[in-house]
Amino acid sequence: MNQPILLEIPPKFKVTETQFELLSTFNRDLRMERNCNGELIIMPPTGGNTGKRNANLAYQIQLWNNKYKLGEVFDSSTAFRLPNGAQKSPDVSWIKKERWETLTPQEKDSFPPLCPDFVVELRSRTDSMVKLREKMQEYLDNGISLGWLIDPQNKIVEIYRPNQKVEILQSPKILSGENILPDFVLDLELIFRD
Repeated sequence: MNQPILLEIPPKFKVTETQFELLSTFNRDLRMERNCNGELIIMPPTGGNTGKRNANLAYQIQLWNNKYKLGEVFDSSTAFRLPNGAQKSPDVSWIKKERWETLTPQEKDSFPPLCPDFVVELRSRTDSMVKLREKMQEYLDNGISLGWLIDPQNKIVEIYRPNQKVEILQSPKILSGENILPDFVLDLELIFRD
């Protein structure tokens, strides 16, 4: 039986894209990202409430996508290679069908080389809002059309759109997918509940 190992890395440890893919392949149970400077970011596993919320988010978006068939939905284990070179894993993301279909089979099987059209980041109790806001800005800078940063603890949603000021909503009951996810409405009742 394999024994767990402790991975210790120096602060601001840098890896190439190829090294990141190799590390990810050999450490599938770790949630890792790589920023545009090549620094490796290892994220802890989520707690029960965050995992439950993530599953509900993905379910609601997948249910909509199954009905309309406009693209592809991805969970938090998918890393995308953004145009700036960073490799990021949003909690839930979606890509338009026509963009997904331009990728080769190899690109689809590895870290897709594009920024999703839509992303959701869900704050867990240990997440820094500053770091999450930086991540959302990075998605904007790399081409998202719509992004939601959901903070269940404070019942706040920040909506990110290109060339617009961030919209902040306090205790919304629903969120609209706008023209990016037509006719999609996210029910926040289960997301905000412990």
